Amino acid sequence: MSRRPIQTQPQSRFHEGGQWSTGLCECYKDIGDCCLALCCLPLFTCKVTSAVGACPFLPLLDCIGCVPPASLAMRASVRERYDIKGSVWSDCLYGCCCYPLSWLQISRELKRRAAASHSTSSSSSSSSVRYSALTSLQGAHLV
Repeated sequence: MSRRPIQTQPQSRFHEGGQWSTGLCECYKDIGDCCLALCCLPLFTCKVTSAVGACPFLPLLDCIGCVPPASLAMRASVRERYDIKGSVWSDCLYGCCCYPLSWLQISRELKRRAAASHSTSSSSSSSSVRYSALTSLQGAHLV
């Protein structure tokens, strides 16, 4: 049996830097999350936060002030982790003006990245996609 060395490494469908994998208004790409967010947004935000390893009740702080700190921290953490272009100002704008859409975009991004890393690291197929923990969120400072 002859063994040949691997010439190229498998490539992920997402490049490291750049843009979000889905647009802000592309809720139709995940109808289940869209329906949950529409029916009970606080439950959806707590579910997303819990799934990435942060305190599940963190989004409840968003109702305290005019700038939603949990939304801002979560969006900034996802951007930093996946090297997505943006700034704290854009995170703040989306968190204040498009709160539900921002959380849905975060959820889609986490699911797509987890699915991409799962498909490249495992040859077996799985019907459920799990979020991967955002370790940088646990030490994040809220602006």
